Amino acid sequence: MSDIQGSDIQGTTRDQLRAFIERIERLEEEKAATATDIREVYAEAKSMGFDAKTLRTVVRLRKQDANERQEQEAILATYMVALGMVTQE
Repeated sequence: MSDIQGSDIQGTTRDQLRAFIERIERLEEEKAATATDIREVYAEAKSMGFDAKTLRTVVRLRKQDANERQEQEAILATYMVALGMVTQE
């Protein structure tokens, strides 16, 4: 078992624990605020005629390594051709 248990938590250890919890709570609040901001940007883009789902896809793709993205695009194209969804060029 851990040295830090129930009533054994004393002084500095208790203060450290409280500090960690408070930091986590602040970060969770910031994360929620950021998520709200992101939703608002997507809503604004949508109101200007952009497709939010496509914007999310572009954001996700831009995070990927170029080689990884090209590999996934090639696999997707292969699957689409195999399913007759597009014609091979």
